[in-house]
Amino acid sequence: MEAGGAYGGGKAGGAFDPQAFVQRPPVIVRSVCWLFSVIVMGCISAKGWYISKTDGKEYCVYNDDTNACNYGVGISVIAFVASIAFIVGEYLFEQMSSVKTRKHYVLADMGFSAFWAFLYFVGFCYLSNAWGKTENPPMGTANNMQGAIAFCFFSIFAWVACAFFAFQRFRMGADAAFAPAYEVEGAGSPGTFPAYPGAPDPQPAYSDPPFQQQHTGNMDYTAPTY
Repeated sequence: MEAGGAYGGGKAGGAFDPQAFVQRPPVIVRSVCWLFSVIVMGCISAKGWYISKTDGKEYCVYNDDTNACNYGVGISVIAFVASIAFIVGEYLFEQMSSVKTRKHYVLADMGFSAFWAFLYFVGFCYLSNAWGKTENPPMGTANNMQGAIAFCFFSIFAWVACAFFAFQRFRMGADAAFAPAYEVEGAGSPGTFPAYPGAPDPQPAYSDPPFQQQHTGNMDYTAPTY
């Protein structure tokens, strides 16, 4: 993590380096979240519903539970959009000159990522339970349904990693905000304060002694005359 600016980002106004951008751990993990959301959406959308031959209605492969299919697709669609938004936010993070704006972005990233990791955990449990109760699924749907469950499980760790990187940024910003004054560069030794320009020297190089005593080696004595 870069520590050149507030909350682990580079200083605002710096030159943009595409190679360094794509190699950032938050960008890499966010791209993984985007990919997993596409896979879950694709698996459920392609084979998640089937039309019953008896009544001609559409049913979800997961134990005929329509909510299970809708839940898996719903959280993945939002994860897909959010991943793109946060990747764009990573690009704009370097251009945020306001420390407060960076703090709000980091908090939003950390909160959303942690919450979506929890939703994918719920989705993994929900789909696994529904699939376990499914009897005689339509031919050719098993691989897709199991794939959706597997990538829901992988998505948990991906979103937890995003929340972890956001927490690291937040901690770096908090440490900088509460750093003691004597740790500021150029502030001098602990317990001292920098003098303003033109201030007199608090510790002069030398001082004259308060009393000057002159001692002579030979003392002339004149006898009194009577």
